[in-house]
Amino acid sequence: MRILSKLALTGAVFFAFSQPGVVSASDSISYIPQIHGTLRPRLEVSTDDNAYRFQLRNARVSLTGMIAPQIDYFMQADFCDRGSVKFLDGWIRMKIVNGLKLQAGQFRMPFGVDAFRAPHNYIFGNRSFMGKQMFNYRAVGAKLSYTLPSRPLTIEAGAFNPKTIQDHTPWDTTVAYSAKATYRVHNVTFATGYASISPDSVRLNALDGAITWASGRWTAEAEYMHMHYCNRDRKGSHAYNAWIDYRMPVSAGIFNRLSFQGRFDGLTAFSNGKRTKEGLLTVNEQPRNRVTVGSTLTSQPVKNIYMDLRLDYEKYFYHSGFKPSTDNADKILLELVLRF
Repeated sequence: MRILSKLALTGAVFFAFSQPGVVSASDSISYIPQIHGTLRPRLEVSTDDNAYRFQLRNARVSLTGMIAPQIDYFMQADFCDRGSVKFLDGWIRMKIVNGLKLQAGQFRMPFGVDAFRAPHNYIFGNRSFMGKQMFNYRAVGAKLSYTLPSRPLTIEAGAFNPKTIQDHTPWDTTVAYSAKATYRVHNVTFATGYASISPDSVRLNALDGAITWASGRWTAEAEYMHMHYCNRDRKGSHAYNAWIDYRMPVSAGIFNRLSFQGRFDGLTAFSNGKRTKEGLLTVNEQPRNRVTVGSTLTSQPVKNIYMDLRLDYEKYFYHSGFKPSTDNADKILLELVLRF
């Protein structure tokens, strides 16, 4: 009886996969994994004390692909994040119905715009304060995303472990969560989001709003973020970021595009939400503003390979006479970016 059942099952499977249209639905899908990478060697020179340093800021490699018409995956590691090796992302995603997807694993929480830019998409050599210092969170969890079929609106929402991505072992009684909505009207994109995290015993709630405009050779963006601390120890923190980019074709050796960038960003006094031994929240980031101007030469020697030569100057403005470290002071940055 078992043999007959197995034969019947085998015949049914063979019949299903041999029908016209069943196989052809996936014929156009490639299941070969794709490898992508980014290398960013750089030179930084402090204009205050003439100190300098060479860095390999990133050496990222990612693997992505599909294992079924409705299932894809992504893995990414940075083999030299300022000298450290980090596993950044590892997730699988499945398409439930048209427009609705479920993603689970380790990845960046759906919140913010500038924080979501990967090194190969940076406009400047260094990220904004809100993208690097204020809300730079990868987490382990799951999210749902839905794109409306008739409107350019995408909504994402997820729940995550509140602890660092480097430790997946603790059992928790709290949860981190976030949501993000993106809507495009012609050449303008609007984004807004809400996030709630608990890195220690104090919950941090964040709100974000951004607008991006692109037309021809021009791109401009503005973003604002507010962080609220759910206790009476600290006032809320604010961060803001605005930049503009102009690009044009050139013929200069191997380079075929030249772009110019300008940015103004800043933040108020910020705490990462972790208490000291005395149970107090301390200021991890001092209030400051920054003006960045730069230029980038881009080359595309072959298909899917890009090289950027970037030069930036950063000018910092601190309040109350604070003396910053060299990392957070005026500097000139020269870097090469290889994307493949």
